[in-house]
Amino acid sequence: MTTTANPPGTTRAPAPGSTEENDGGPSSRFAWFAAARDAMDRPLTAYYLLLGASGLLLTIGLIMVLSASSVYSFRVFDNSYAIVTRQLIWVALGLPAAWVASRLSTRWLKRLAFPAYLVALVLLLMTAFLGVTVNGNQNWLALGPVQIQPSEIAKLALVLWAASTYANKERRLDNLHQVMVPVVPGLLLATLLVVVGHDLGTALVFMAILLGLLWVVGAPARFFAFSLSILSVVAIFVASTSSERLGRITNFVDPFQDYHDKGWQPAHGLYALSTGGFFGQGIGASQQKWGDLPEAHTDFIFAVLGEELGLVGTLLVIGLFLTIAYAAVRVARDTADPFVRYCTFGIVVWLMGQMIINVGMVLALLPVIGIPLPLVSYGGSALLPSLVALGLLIGFARREPEAARALAHRKRDRGRSLVG
Repeated sequence: MTTTANPPGTTRAPAPGSTEENDGGPSSRFAWFAAARDAMDRPLTAYYLLLGASGLLLTIGLIMVLSASSVYSFRVFDNSYAIVTRQLIWVALGLPAAWVASRLSTRWLKRLAFPAYLVALVLLLMTAFLGVTVNGNQNWLALGPVQIQPSEIAKLALVLWAASTYANKERRLDNLHQVMVPVVPGLLLATLLVVVGHDLGTALVFMAILLGLLWVVGAPARFFAFSLSILSVVAIFVASTSSERLGRITNFVDPFQDYHDKGWQPAHGLYALSTGGFFGQGIGASQQKWGDLPEAHTDFIFAVLGEELGLVGTLLVIGLFLTIAYAAVRVARDTADPFVRYCTFGIVVWLMGQMIINVGMVLALLPVIGIPLPLVSYGGSALLPSLVALGLLIGFARREPEAARALAHRKRDRGRSLVG
């Protein structure tokens, strides 16, 4: 029996289907990386990422609202499902609204932008002088039996109006005056109306939207330094007008120094996160929601999520938000329509900025300023505009030329298979 040796300096190729070929060696790892990169480069990737991440966040939000609000609902309404039932009603209203938004053309969105801005200003003006005060903030407006938070609606309206204005002035944005007027005064007016109601958190979100849009249209760097200085002064002034708000801001670094007063909420938020560990206590097993943690189903729902789903659950939620940001930025990068670019970027700054502020509050990295976690916290006033904004992003993604061709091709293939 004779054997054949490999020539010096060569290696024997593995036999097809052998364990050596499929042992996870360098070639298989490179093949996996190439396949993943190919999947990310497909025309419909952004569309499916936006659709999937938004759906998962909404599902997680409903589960956590049910869990975090069950004790409060039973104590106040004698029904453990009262809060989540209301949230389901808002979801039932929001999903069709998001579907309609995804089908609206950019031409119609531009037509609706300025009327939406005017309606938002009127609502903010009514709230500033006729609003209902909740937790020290006059940011609610009673419309008969329903109370709404107009500042949440205004976020979407401001993004649409600013994007439409900049899109119409696309060829003149090399002039600083064209960059500033009328977007900067318009957004500052809306921010001032929110500040009158002492809603510092929403004012910060408004300013984040403004600065983000100015950055994407190419405003000079010196303007950002000036704006941040003004923003810091205004934030300190608004905080000083309320002893409760000032206490929250001064105690957020170490909430345990005033544990029984201003530090109660952030301290119990940290307790919830630390109790969750890596995998959490299990859905429904939170202890902090039994009365120790205020606003467990609204502003501090991330703490209950961390207690019940652990570090894995919190990283999953943050990862889903980052997935939305990645897909949206990809749409903004690839589009040839300036309105789509500015609107997409404005929505990303709004949702990601709000997520960062909320998570920072729960982690005691930022003061408690009453900002909900988009798609997860309870509240129809915040949920409905967020769903509409995501519907707009999904519509932008599916109307990109390559994505539209891919969807049309799939519909033709599906129709042929049905006929066959």
